[in-house]
Amino acid sequence: MTTPTTPVRIGTRASALATTQTAQVAAMIEKRLGRPTELVEIVTDGDRSQAAGTPLAGASATGVFVGALRDALADGRVDVAVHSLKDLPTQDAEGLVLAAVPPREDPRDVLVARDGLTLGELPVGSRVGTGSPRRAAQLHALGLGLEIVPLRGNVDTRLGAVREGRLDAVVLAGAGLARLGRSDEVTEVLDPIQMLPAPGQGALAVETRDGDELADHLRQALDVDTARAAVTAERTLLAVLEGGCSAPIGALADVVEGEDGDELWLRAVVLSDDGALSVRLSASGPVGDAAGLGRRLAEEMLADGPADLARSSSP
Repeated sequence: MTTPTTPVRIGTRASALATTQTAQVAAMIEKRLGRPTELVEIVTDGDRSQAAGTPLAGASATGVFVGALRDALADGRVDVAVHSLKDLPTQDAEGLVLAAVPPREDPRDVLVARDGLTLGELPVGSRVGTGSPRRAAQLHALGLGLEIVPLRGNVDTRLGAVREGRLDAVVLAGAGLARLGRSDEVTEVLDPIQMLPAPGQGALAVETRDGDELADHLRQALDVDTARAAVTAERTLLAVLEGGCSAPIGALADVVEGEDGDELWLRAVVLSDDGALSVRLSASGPVGDAAGLGRRLAEEMLADGPADLARSSSP
């Protein structure tokens, strides 16, 4: 391990949200490990496609925001990489380890609409922007008569589409706005009954090289057991359902008080792209068996879902 006076080089995407959340992790490392830090900006394939306005869909979308960061970590250009956990492929990268899952922001999706409107107040025919097949499918399933408009770009780009009148509303992750200090622009926090978030949404992933002493220190200083258990259940379900990060699959796990102590409650939905078909189930189990809970619920959903839905949800 490098000497304590050597900065921990932390890889990050260059967007305002990525650098903001990475800076928050850097501050935790400096405070809790007493180590100086240095942010290293890395451009990913996802950044390039987002700048070009290329839609993301299917298996080809998986990992586009993390591959270059992982390469920089593997070849020693950085010591740590910080990702939005929902962007991580469900398969582990050889030689790397998820060292810590820091405190999780509110994972729910939010609406930012013109005139302070809520989702139910938007008139029929309103144009709602999202680049997420998961969000689009759940919006279609609500049957509100909305026009769903494909939309990619950073937070400013998406909010600007509403501000400039090109769209009536956009749906995006509330965690990103919270980290940027822009939660006051939210007109409605969407109930998970209407809109289940992406597996891992709101959580950060602190990744480093497997076997590095730094990995143990990060786990001890930054990892939150309940956050790790929740995202483990959600991501295991996603892996079993064989969904990529842009598949129409939503999942949310919460630690709740059970009869014999804390337990994990997992809700999930799989939808066809148009929202016409869906399977929505929930299950609970011990916090210590998060992966088992995710696997069991996914297998139940595969068994209960119609064949057409299973095909449409595969990469």
